[in-house]
Amino acid sequence: MHCLLVLTSVLVALCCSIGSVDSSAYDKIVSHSRIRARKEGPNVCAMQRVLGTNKKYFSTCRNWYKGSICGKKTEVLYECCPGYMKLEGMRGCPAVAPIDHVYGTLGLVKATTTQQYSDVSKLRAEIEGKGSFTMFAPSNEAWDQLDPEMRSALVSNVNIELYNALHFHMVNRRLLTKDMKDSLSVTSMYNDQGLYFNHYSNGIVTVNCARIIHGNQVATNGVVHVIDRVISAVGNTIKDHLEIDDDLISFSTAALASGLMDKLGQPGHYTVFAPTNEAFEKLSPGYLERIMNDKDVIAALVNYHLLNSVQCGEAIMAGSVHETAEGSNIEIGCDGNTLTVNGIKMVLKKDIVATNGVIHLIDEVLVPNSAKEVMELVGESQTKFSDMVSELGLAAALGPKTEYTLLAPVNDAFTDEVMSTDHSLLRSILEEHILKLKITLSELYNGQLLETLAGKLLRVFIYRTAVCIENACMMRGSREGSNGALHVMNTLIKPADQTMHERLVSDGRFKIFLSLMETAGLEDVLKQEGSYTVFAPTDDAFDGLTRDDFDLLKSDLNALRTILLYHLSNGIFINGGLQGGVTNLLRSLQGTNLQVNNSIHVNSVAVPDSDLMATNGVIHVVRTVLYPADLPVGRQDLFLLLKKLIRYITIKFVSGYTYTEIPLTFISKFTSYQDFSLGCLNIGIDLPRPSIVQLTKLLVNFKTRTLLTKVFKTNGRQEDV
Repeated sequence: MHCLLVLTSVLVALCCSIGSVDSSAYDKIVSHSRIRARKEGPNVCAMQRVLGTNKKYFSTCRNWYKGSICGKKTEVLYECCPGYMKLEGMRGCPAVAPIDHVYGTLGLVKATTTQQYSDVSKLRAEIEGKGSFTMFAPSNEAWDQLDPEMRSALVSNVNIELYNALHFHMVNRRLLTKDMKDSLSVTSMYNDQGLYFNHYSNGIVTVNCARIIHGNQVATNGVVHVIDRVISAVGNTIKDHLEIDDDLISFSTAALASGLMDKLGQPGHYTVFAPTNEAFEKLSPGYLERIMNDKDVIAALVNYHLLNSVQCGEAIMAGSVHETAEGSNIEIGCDGNTLTVNGIKMVLKKDIVATNGVIHLIDEVLVPNSAKEVMELVGESQTKFSDMVSELGLAAALGPKTEYTLLAPVNDAFTDEVMSTDHSLLRSILEEHILKLKITLSELYNGQLLETLAGKLLRVFIYRTAVCIENACMMRGSREGSNGALHVMNTLIKPADQTMHERLVSDGRFKIFLSLMETAGLEDVLKQEGSYTVFAPTDDAFDGLTRDDFDLLKSDLNALRTILLYHLSNGIFINGGLQGGVTNLLRSLQGTNLQVNNSIHVNSVAVPDSDLMATNGVIHVVRTVLYPADLPVGRQDLFLLLKKLIRYITIKFVSGYTYTEIPLTFISKFTSYQDFSLGCLNIGIDLPRPSIVQLTKLLVNFKTRTLLTKVFKTNGRQEDV
């Protein structure tokens, strides 16, 4: 199955690369259809017809392999490519179609109704005579689909109405599909009325949103293109349509309030999805009145219905994403003959052609995130959070004029234990998930401090593939509203209120680790300000060690520091910030790398308890002591001890190897400050006695705490303190 999928992908890529020469998208699709049908003989094109309809399309790579168009199954037909015809008893379409004048060519392409109307309207002599014409001939089915009253009006006045209508389908020069560039406009032969072309990447070519279904049938005096509908003269701009259509009063009012209406009256190439009045009535009570007073919000709403390109309904063969004038995307697709927007059938009427674009009427108002308040951005996966915000009275503080950011945990984060918490405590938890300012995803940076509604500061951690706030990481779905932003969090945020040392002490599982850190003179790392990651071994990790073993371990200070510092790394690395599927290398304070993955394992050792946040770092719990795999041991007694202590790797013995001293430059030992009331300098260190201390430098008018170094002499030597 996998091989089949790979082969299919290769074939799609190969067929889509065919026709890369400088030709139009239409020509490329015809070439592709010809290649698809080459087994049927020369000059045969593969067509795909939507089952249950007469709608046929030249095959494209996507449609060929999907076997459907607009979600409907298709069947493959083989027909002569444009300009060729069959000969009895021969394979394929070996004969070149005879070339005739435009009138005769109408019969060749089976546009017999258009041919008949050309005859009765006295157009025949013109299109049989001298000149160079392009005729967009409606198919017989197109005439049958025309509104009966309109068709009756045309045929009842053949010399004027029908003649003018046919002239509107003509251009006074030859235009092949390759000449019909996207957004091209030309003057028709009726009263200088415009014809508006669009040439799409999927090979569809439209004129006034009518699809060319059989193109480039060359005549002696021009060319004929068969189209799928009868087109009518276009004189109004999009603005004109909005102003005169009573069903669009609400949208027209909104467009006027947004300042967009003038733009829609100017030349351009636009698509407007215009909600009807009934669509606006479906909005929540008071919503429209509220946003009408905010020009930015109403502009966002209206612009979300506008594309800066013309998207005719007949050009849509599958879902495609388009950027709106508001800046965010919508998906335009189709389901049979119906257009869809964001996957929903909502288009009531399509392809109202204007001089500067096209209008599609829809029965729902499209509301972008930028036109919503932040609380309206909450999705289905965060409903427990929004419900509790309302129930506990926090929603009142989040009005439309207040800017804030929601850090909304997913529903799974609210366990039964959390939900049974006292309401006052639960309210405090929720306040820690609401920021006082609007902070978008692009504004976050590593080390940033965010103030919550409760006044606490939350730290931001930026990783290669994740953005995290304290212990919680963001999931997909960040949104920006009119008065703030929402970020979806994978768990509840637990702000730190203890240092790593305080947390390890209060936990009770790390007495031995703390004792060894104190013996090694490393305890201050766990107490001082900073950002560290600690893989802290529990007391169980030291099971089986005797008092003599501990004495041996403590006897070599460099060895002890080497082992302990291998459990610490600079920077805060939480589980959610680790990249999945790869090994993350963390540089330990000992100097070699820790190998961590997001399972979470470190050096293949399981981490049963992770993300214990502290004010100066994060603690991950391990049940064994860690040791650098490539670091040998040079003492036999220590080697035997470590073999008993560490079993997940094979420790190497190298006789005579000694551990090097690790500079403890990461420990902030001493601070000094000036007491202005006494005018003297207080030193935060006890010097050994007896000592002669001579002050050699005096700091004056220094208003903040500072590190004081190389200012004392002890027993005649200058020393760093």
